[in-house]
Amino acid sequence: MASSAVVPAGVDDIVREGMEVFEITSQAEQDNRRLYEEDIRFIDLLDQWPQTVRRQREIDARPCLVIDKLGPVVRQVINDARQNKPGIAVHPVDDDADPETAEILSGLIRNIEVASNAEVAYDTSLASAVKGGFGYFRINTRYTSDDTFDQDIVIERIANQAAVYGDPYSTAADSSDWNTSFVIDQIPIDVFKKRYKGAEAVDWKVEGYNQLTAPWWTGETVAVAEFWKREEIERQIVLLGGGDAAPIPDGDPRSAMLAQLLPQTQIIDLGIYTQNKAFFDALGFRIEGRPRPVKSFKVTQHVMTGVEELDRVEWAGKYIPIIPVYGEEAWIDGRRMLRGIVRAAKDPQRMLNYWRSASTELVALQPKAPFIGVVGQFNTDVEKWATANTQNWPFIEYDPVPGALGAPQRQPFQGPPAGALQEALNASDDIKAVTGIYDASLGARSNETSGRAIMARQREGDVSTFHYIDNLSRALRHAGRVLIDLIPHVYSAPRVVRILGENEKPDLVKVNQPFKVQEEDPNTHELREIEKIYELGAGKYDVTVTTGPSYTTQRQEAADQMMQLVQARPELGALIGDLIAENLDWPGADEIAKRLKAMLPAQVKGAEPEVTALQEQIEQAKVVIGELKKQADLSLAEHELEERKADIDAYKAETDRLKVTQEGMSPEEVAAVVAQTVMQVLGSPDVLTREAEVTPEGAEYGAPPPMAGGPPMQPPIPPDAAEMAGPEGEE
Repeated sequence: MASSAVVPAGVDDIVREGMEVFEITSQAEQDNRRLYEEDIRFIDLLDQWPQTVRRQREIDARPCLVIDKLGPVVRQVINDARQNKPGIAVHPVDDDADPETAEILSGLIRNIEVASNAEVAYDTSLASAVKGGFGYFRINTRYTSDDTFDQDIVIERIANQAAVYGDPYSTAADSSDWNTSFVIDQIPIDVFKKRYKGAEAVDWKVEGYNQLTAPWWTGETVAVAEFWKREEIERQIVLLGGGDAAPIPDGDPRSAMLAQLLPQTQIIDLGIYTQNKAFFDALGFRIEGRPRPVKSFKVTQHVMTGVEELDRVEWAGKYIPIIPVYGEEAWIDGRRMLRGIVRAAKDPQRMLNYWRSASTELVALQPKAPFIGVVGQFNTDVEKWATANTQNWPFIEYDPVPGALGAPQRQPFQGPPAGALQEALNASDDIKAVTGIYDASLGARSNETSGRAIMARQREGDVSTFHYIDNLSRALRHAGRVLIDLIPHVYSAPRVVRILGENEKPDLVKVNQPFKVQEEDPNTHELREIEKIYELGAGKYDVTVTTGPSYTTQRQEAADQMMQLVQARPELGALIGDLIAENLDWPGADEIAKRLKAMLPAQVKGAEPEVTALQEQIEQAKVVIGELKKQADLSLAEHELEERKADIDAYKAETDRLKVTQEGMSPEEVAAVVAQTVMQVLGSPDVLTREAEVTPEGAEYGAPPPMAGGPPMQPPIPPDAAEMAGPEGEE
């Protein structure tokens, strides 16, 4: 497509290039933008009558009614998407990527969305796509505060969706292959002079822009264009080896530089290595092999008027940070044509408006039913007869005329026009058929009686318009790639960032710097100190987008279903009460959940390491008791055997009791009872043989006799009972 732009003499070269590219872009998009404007006016401004028809009917004093049955259909699609919020999730791709770092990136993106109020950007772009066929939002950077150089990423809405012009040569479904883009902004002339001091207030020439997209400006404005340009470049990368000659001491500022330049793979840009060659030589690094050429992209933002460039920004990422959200797509003559749900439903809506206006006109404008009588019956009370259709008279006299069949009679009302009303009903059904949204999806009662049948009918309406929500998910996946590409550049220095979990609970983490944490050893259950680092620039990551109800909605639904489960199985209330409380949405729910969890039986909470160790001691004590029983059977006389067996049975019963009751006891109480039981067994002269002797270590743990009327004294925890018993066969 050849450019026909007329570029004034004396303008900057980049402005000249921008004008030529914009001429091609605007020509490629003129049909989409014209139809977009008509659709937005039709649904948002209720401009649903053709201008010529409206003017003629207004001249004739005929009604032009608008019965907007399309608006609820459009809002149904948009609000359904608002209830099913898409979420961006980050996943590691290669060996250098870390699953924990991927979770940090996911939490950082959620924090970016919340901090920059990204829901507004998403909703605005989707609403524009549903109504007119396309919408946009953008990704930008802002300084964290006025007194720092740290920057944060923000997701911003574009208020005027028609201000964005995309790449006419793009073919990707999500337009991730954009190489050019324009954002036109109308700035009041006084604001322009303050912002760009010394610049000439000359408009960026946009044919029809002021009339189509900015009719609300009443004062003088200046059109300023952002010209985004992405160029393919070739760069060289090298693989470094060595690095043990001069280790960098802790606290040296070069360590942060080295950590940023050298991820785990030690692959860096050749230009960076050349600029810092002395630094790398001092550390003992060397290039291994030959440099490899790779293709990359350079993105630049040019802010310009019609004659000069006002500002230039070298963008850190490799994508143009403007994200399109499309409606329905079709390719005609090599051009992408876009439309929303409104365009196909405009004719049925116009038909509905016409036939409802016609029926109203026929009923309202037809004359009142007149009185019919013979000549001479209306001579008396002439004024009353003349105003009988406009005033309520208590009586009206008439003149009797020979041959007349009684008093004058009023003609009956013929009723509303059935044909016009039937056509209006047909038009209403056509709107449902075209959009795929029927009465059940809008909450109206239908033939279905069961909840499952009603949900199935509503789901059919959701399926017919699901491609709009899916297109938003596709756009958010591209936005996620833009964020993953941009985060290592914006959050490159060591800093503390806030992340949000899936439940939107905030947390502060250190990134791009090592830090120490304590972890529990899974084998010994001992706390150990390890060093971690979340290097946001190391490794490759990919993103996925999941669409579903928000976490709050899921939590409420979970609480409702668990309550229904408890109603059906009341015995489960004591086991899942803490989970129900966690999902309730009122103050104090978390504290109630903690208290309910503390009241759970041990087998539900899971045995703690201390309880597990005490259970092992119980089993060992049972083994000791069994061995002592065998010794008693062999060495004692027959007349003493029954007494010894009774003692052994008593100790066995005590052990069984201890096993049954230990679940309701604290670990300290269980340890004390086990120790007392084992020591009583080992120290009793009725069980041990006469030759058996208690070792000093064992005697040290002999339990004193229990106090009368009170609990047993608490002896110290003995050594392993099996060790005290000695090798098998020994006493």
